[in-house]
Amino acid sequence: MRKRTLIPAALLAATLFYALHARRHPAACPYRYRLAVSLPRPFLTRNRLRRALSPSPGERILEVGPGTGYYALHTARWISPDGTLHVLDLQQKMLDHTTRRAAAKNIHNITPTRGDAQSLPYPDHSFDAAYLVATLGEIPDQDRALRELHRVLKPGGRLVVGELLPDPHMVPLRTLLSRAEAAGLRYEDRLGPRTGYYARFVTPEND
Repeated sequence: MRKRTLIPAALLAATLFYALHARRHPAACPYRYRLAVSLPRPFLTRNRLRRALSPSPGERILEVGPGTGYYALHTARWISPDGTLHVLDLQQKMLDHTTRRAAAKNIHNITPTRGDAQSLPYPDHSFDAAYLVATLGEIPDQDRALRELHRVLKPGGRLVVGELLPDPHMVPLRTLLSRAEAAGLRYEDRLGPRTGYYARFVTPEND
């Protein structure tokens, strides 16, 4: 009986240790965990992303941290036929995975770029909108990443940030609002509860 009690306690301790380590040492999800990032996400659904992002055909949109394309393939369709989705990731394997899936589904308006969200390789005012889901907390300097997203968005551009428990890297809404405000982004709305939300921001029209 005692052994049965010790096993859950050990698992809980290991989970807490991992969560604390992940928060202190943010890093991108390794490609070997690609199946995990392909699973459905409660609250952070594709339909809710579409409502928060309000994509239109012909727009130029950026996704930071596309993983294996869980959102990207749908976003690319929402902005077709003349829109372009740019996907940026630190890992070439993630980008290759996404583009292979897109090609298999006859989606050809995704442009992959390997790069760092802390120093986006795009000119100022390049995008109508941008989004990142369960990604901001993996970036070591979140403030710098938010400033970079502000820089590459057009005046009046939209930014959507999705966060979800039990992701150990989750950024609480209050923390996100403070950092986004410091980066010059204006908060507009939230979809979903604080445990699994999309937050929408806009850049000032006079940027």
